[in-house]
Amino acid sequence: MTKRVISGLEKAGPLAAALDAILRAALAAVDPEAAVRRVLHRQGDTLRVRPARAATSGFTHDLGQGRVYLLGVGKAAYPMTRAAWAVLSDRVAGCLMVTKDGHGGPTWPGCALLEAGHPLPDARSLAAAQQVRGLLRATTSADLVVVLLSGGGSALLSAPVPGVTLTDLQALTQALLASGATIHEVNAVRKHLDQVKGGGLARWAAPARVLTLVLSDVLGDDLSVIASGPTAPDPSTYADAWAVLQRYGLTAALPPGVRAHLQAGLAGRAAETAKPGDAVFRRAAWFIVGSVRHAAQAAAQAAAAQGWHHAVLSTTVQGEAREVGRVLAAVLHEMARHQRPWPRPACAVVGGETTVTLGTNPGRGGRNQELALAAVEPLAGLPRVALVAFATDGTDGPTDAAGAVVTGETWAQARGQGLNPRDYLARHDAYTFFARVGGLLRPGPTRTNVNDLTLLCTAP
Repeated sequence: MTKRVISGLEKAGPLAAALDAILRAALAAVDPEAAVRRVLHRQGDTLRVRPARAATSGFTHDLGQGRVYLLGVGKAAYPMTRAAWAVLSDRVAGCLMVTKDGHGGPTWPGCALLEAGHPLPDARSLAAAQQVRGLLRATTSADLVVVLLSGGGSALLSAPVPGVTLTDLQALTQALLASGATIHEVNAVRKHLDQVKGGGLARWAAPARVLTLVLSDVLGDDLSVIASGPTAPDPSTYADAWAVLQRYGLTAALPPGVRAHLQAGLAGRAAETAKPGDAVFRRAAWFIVGSVRHAAQAAAQAAAAQGWHHAVLSTTVQGEAREVGRVLAAVLHEMARHQRPWPRPACAVVGGETTVTLGTNPGRGGRNQELALAAVEPLAGLPRVALVAFATDGTDGPTDAAGAVVTGETWAQARGQGLNPRDYLARHDAYTFFARVGGLLRPGPTRTNVNDLTLLCTAP
């Protein structure tokens, strides 16, 4: 990200600089490299993980025994792995990073960087999984595998079960993402069609000890869902996966290989994912090093530093993006018109992750852009307000934008161009709307990924 105001925030007028400072503070709080450095410590041959929450037990490992392997997977793989390398480089026997296009950086001797498909897996995702399996093939019980895990890993690393092709996975993933299914539901299905997910990576690493440091992009920080839980126990079953497909009317159009495998699983003829209590997890440990909670709190503190009233309303908001947008617009309306529950200037911070249920022939956009578009009409005419919907990874849906900003003037500006926001909302074409009116947020890759933030702000 450049040091100038994030592109698109200019539409917020006098609020632009303050909003930029708030977003940058939120991103800094979940910087992946800093997050790993905060918890990973070494003294001689003793490696320790010191979690931020005192109530969480730590982790200790003797580096004098065995080898160390580093594996970064996800949109934040590069900075997380770089931080771990700084601590462990003289003990590393193998190092591999798998990340999204454009999310890497300069490599160094001893660690390879691979880029792969996202949000849909591609041939590179399968090749990356093969390299990971090869890297871990010779591990022993004296070795330590450090997994640096972040969102996006489900697509970036993929090893389809026998009988399921890459084309099958791509078609099914596309259908699930368009259906409005939650990430928990989507990943319940993916875990039962992919050998690396649902504890599969932990099985590949066995008998080595496995330490997983996680930058969470899942509300509630469910380890079994983040990147489809490659090193974590999976409580979901084939029955759960099938129920998701039924719930969203996807069973009739399933690729034959997918249908055959899931039905084999339902009949007990295909192995389940690794469950809680499985022996493979006896030597495993997991730590959340960053999440949307950290980002939201930092955003609120940045607002406070500017002398604004502030609050974190929630970090677990879910639901259809357009409906959430209307509700948050109503909250901002109350703040602007009646100065409740805070007088001006004020900024309320909301964290979460919404969904978009696509119809036929949808336009371009993402959940944050759609949330913002739904707020355009309710905010019409309100003075000195801004709603900012922002994906912390810098990418909202299959676009180059992270979200959008809406003010009380956006409605009038659109109507002045002959644009009706309702029409664009009806066809899920938020990107086109904001490209014409202005307000698309384009920070570029942030190299972090902890769900989404929405800012509801009123100026003095």
